[in-house]
Order: sequence, then structure tokens, then C-alpha cells
Amino acid sequence: MTRYLVRRVLYTFVLLLLVSIVSFMVIQLPPGDFLSTYIASRQEMDAEVSREEIAAMRAAYGLDRPVYVQYFRWISSALRGNFGISFQYNRPVAALIGERLALTVTISLITLLFTYAVAIPIGIYSATRQYSIGDYAATVVGFVGLAVPNFLLALILMFVSYRYLGMSVGGLFSPEYLRAAWSWGKVWDLIKHLPIPVIVIGTAGTASIIRVMRATLLDELSKQYVITARTKGVDERTILFKYPVRIALNPIVSTIGWVLPAIVSGETIVALVLDLPTVGPLLLQGLLSQDMYLSASILMLLSALTILGMFISDILLAALDPRIRYD
Repeated sequence: MTRYLVRRVLYTFVLLLLVSIVSFMVIQLPPGDFLSTYIASRQEMDAEVSREEIAAMRAAYGLDRPVYVQYFRWISSALRGNFGISFQYNRPVAALIGERLALTVTISLITLLFTYAVAIPIGIYSATRQYSIGDYAATVVGFVGLAVPNFLLALILMFVSYRYLGMSVGGLFSPEYLRAAWSWGKVWDLIKHLPIPVIVIGTAGTASIIRVMRATLLDELSKQYVITARTKGVDERTILFKYPVRIALNPIVSTIGWVLPAIVSGETIVALVLDLPTVGPLLLQGLLSQDMYLSASILMLLSALTILGMFISDILLAALDPRIRYD
């Protein structure tokens, strides 16, 4: 086990290095750079930008240097905890991400708990009562949840709430708490605004896990060791939860590698529709404006979380399934 952990740590550093290189290069692929976009926007407003001013700005941002020099400057600073200055916001990248990280993690963790708490019991019920009315109802809900895009569900809920309930469900705070300092009133206001984004973001994931849990558990319940245990008179609840449910959780646990980056990035389109201050829209804006330090830092964060998530998945799979062992 120790050798396995050491290998995984070494692989992690190598993968992060490769990801940082690829991310930085991909951001450079579109023609132009942040200054090109900025100058074009200035010219649209009939504001002239002199060549001297452009040259000075390129030197100040370091865009007059080769790409590999820009990369080494950024990665060397990132290793010391300094991810550079955002071109668009003219602020440290770490501060920009930090401002949105707490709310992003709060929304996503609650969504994750909601998804698992709803999907796993329904999946177990659906598998143990196959072809019942409850099973058919769960199947219909599952297919609808998978078919309806999250952003469309968000638009429908916003329309219904505004048209028939006279209230807006966008954002995470009421206007009076938007710029206010944190207090118990602001926390309660946040709690009141959380259900809509949690339900919208968690719908597709809940529907998917219901289908996966049902299918894998049905497969396990038809295996010989379950049939043998039943013939020996073992209690049905003991049969169900001792091995079949644990093994049926394997496909769900193995997706933690995708869940952790989703906790940070969230549903970007849903966040834009509902006006949620998460990291996803920040990444989208950074990519659109070619803000390379901001975009590369968020991509690195997501990559690190993906690798960490896969590692956690491997450990949990070994704990759930006695057939899996790591030497």
C-alpha cells in the first residue's frame, strides 16, 4: 500500500506539470491576446490607443516575451503561491478565486449531498421492487431529469416563480444583503436562496445515479451468492446491504474524480442563468478575454481536484469492495 501511495504522489506531480503546460499552451492558441481584445474594445468606443501605449502595456503585462518565458514566469510564481495578476480585473488571481470559492463549495457540497441522499435510496427501492408503480415512477422521473437541460429547468423555474409567485429566484442574496457584511441575517437569506440552484444543478446528477444504482443493483441481486444466501434463510435486509449495495456503489464512487472539480466549477451555464457568483463564470470570462493567468490557474485547480478525486475513488473502492486490493 505504501508503494502504491508513493507512486500515485509521483504521478500526480508529473500529471500536474503536463496539465499546466497544455493548459497554458491551449489558452495561447486563439489569435491575439488580452491586449488585442482590450484595444479592440477601446477602438469600438472611439478611443485611440497609440503605439507607444500598446508597447508599454505589452511590456507591463509581459506579453512582449516568448510564450515559454511567460509560462516559466507563471509556473515559478505559482509554486510559491502567487498565481499572477488578472489582466481583466487587475487583481491577484488567488484573491479573485478565493472570493468565489467559499460560495461555490457551499452550493456544490449541498448539491452533492442532495443528489446522493435522494438518488441512492430511490435506486435501491427501484431495484428491489422491479416493475412496481414506484419503479415506473422513478424511471419516468429519471428519464425526464436526464432529458431536460439544467439551464432550461432554471429558466422554467425563474419564469414560474416570477409570473405566478411574484418573486425572483436569481442570485444567492436579496438586494439588501448583496453588498452587506456577513451576519446571521445574510446567512439566513443565503439559506433561503439555496434550494433553487441546488435542485436545478442536482436534477441531472440525481436522475443519472438513480439509473446507475438500479441497473448495477439488479445485476448483483441476480448473482449466485445472493440466491444461495436466500436459500439458507439469511435475512433479506442483511443480504441486501452486506454485499450487493456495497458493490453496486462502485460505479458511483468511481465518479468522485469528476465530482471534485464540479464542486469548484459548478454548472457554468446554470450559474450564468441564475446569476450565481461561482468559479465557473469566472473561468468562462477569463477564457473569453484571454486572461491567461486567471484561466490557467483555474484549469490547474480543476486538474488537481480531478487527480485528487480519482485517488479518493481508488481508496474508497478498496474499502467498499473486498475484491479490490492495491499492492
